[in-house]
This record gives sequence, structure tokens and C-alpha cells, in this order.
Amino acid sequence: MGEPFLRSKKGSPTLSSRETPTMNDVVYIVLDSCRYDTWEAAATPNLDRLGVVERRWAYASWTSPAHQVLLMGLLPHVSPPGVHASEVYRQELLSWRERLGAPDLEFAGFLPQLNLPTALKRLGYRTLGRVSLPVLNQHTVFATGFDDYRLMASHADFAGMIQQMSFDPGRPSFWFLNLGETHYPYLLPPEDAPRLHGLHGVVKDLAHAAEPVAVGPGFDPAEMACLRKAQVRALETVDGLLPALYAKLPADAWIIVTADHGELFGEDGYFGHGPVMHPKVFEVPFVEGRRPA
Repeated sequence: MGEPFLRSKKGSPTLSSRETPTMNDVVYIVLDSCRYDTWEAAATPNLDRLGVVERRWAYASWTSPAHQVLLMGLLPHVSPPGVHASEVYRQELLSWRERLGAPDLEFAGFLPQLNLPTALKRLGYRTLGRVSLPVLNQHTVFATGFDDYRLMASHADFAGMIQQMSFDPGRPSFWFLNLGETHYPYLLPPEDAPRLHGLHGVVKDLAHAAEPVAVGPGFDPAEMACLRKAQVRALETVDGLLPALYAKLPADAWIIVTADHGELFGEDGYFGHGPVMHPKVFEVPFVEGRRPA
């Protein structure tokens, strides 16, 4: 559907995004694999300036399908009881009204593509993405709807993303950032990061393993505790970069910070995420708000 999806108070479609000059710049940050209780354990004074972190639930348990949902415009949900699922989706999409400063945004505007960057482009937004995980690279479907979308050269380079960000005073911008700092190996130096099968490249492992690799009776608790603490420290590193981001953003900018899914650190015999059905994989942090003064 190529027509605009803002409507005037009289109900007629607006002609272009130039008629809505107050729309906000939006920065959408996804902390890859970050658990909700990692945020609770970390010292995050700069993230805390955005508001009180909420516990929400991811729609999927690993990066690729989780980002498919996020880029549809559906954020991690609150799992409300007594509400039909279709109404949850509708309300989640309409919550973009406040974020964008577009009170007349209609649910139908997300159709038929159900792609957030595409919908924002129709509103006149510049759409830009920077990602850390190779599964989200610019040759995949995740680049759909973006004017400028790139995989960063480094697995964890939030600082580099901030340096690349720019804003146009005459046109709102939407920046989507996937951060690898909180993903394994959680900023640990190579000599301290355990070599765990499958985490250094599933395709490379497939090339050398003719037989399935047996999983041991469990994970070393001390090693799991080390990795959990490393994710906490990685989030604190991200938090330390927030002042540089805040200084660069326009005053009207709206910031969303969440995670695509959680992570297991030995609980109930699991490590990591993906083919794991466990509450900690789906439990994620969420906070949003106007750029702090």
C-alpha cells in the first residue's frame, strides 16, 4: 500500500510527511541476548535516565526470528491476561503514535508489508540501520525498508555506531541499532572466553563435524557464573557510551532500548539461546523515553 497513513482531524489523508514537521527522531537499540535480570544486576545510571526498566517477553528465542518481529513494529510484549491476541498486536502498533509524534497514525498504515522501516519511509523518515550479528547482515531480508543498512566490521562496536550517526534537521530519522556487546563472548578477551561448540560459527562447525557432538552432563558452574558476570559488565560498558549518544541526538529524539531475547547461564542444564524453551530466554528488559536533557 503506497498511500500515506496519517489523517487530518477531518479524516482526510495528509499529502506528505512535510505536513507533520513535529515528528520525532527515533533511535531503537536492541541489546542482543541481554537478560532482564542482567539489567537489574548492572549499574546503568545513563540508561536509568530514560525511565524505569520493565520486564517484557520476546516473541522468539533467537536473533533472526526475534528481529523479524521487532522490524514489524512489534516490541517485546507484556503478556496481558484477558485480552485477545489481535488486540495486543493492534495496540502495540498504535503505540508508535507517541514515539513518532504522529497522533493520527493508523494501524492500517503498517499493511500490507508489516515492515516498520517501510512504514516510516512513507511518513518521510530517513531509515538507517547498524547491526552487529552476521545473521542480520545487509544481504538479508532484515535490510528491507532501510535507506542505509550495514553490518559493522566489529562484533561489538556501539561506539562506532554512535560516530556514524547523523540527523537531518529538515527530516526525521529512524536509527535501528543491534548491539553485540551483550552477546557471547560478552566482551571477554579471547583467552578468557570458553570455546563452546557452536558459538563460534555454526556453518564452520558443520563443515568439520560429520557426527553430532555429544553434550556433557552439565556446564561448569564457575564458568557459567563468569559468563553471567561478563554480560553484566558488557551492559555497563554500553551504559558508559550513552552520554555520547545523548549528546548527539536532537532534543525531540525518542529512544527505545530492549533485547531480542535472553540467555541461559546453566539454569536447568541450558546454556545460550535458540532451540531452548525456558522463561529466561524470553524474559527481556524494556525502557523507552525522550532523550534525557
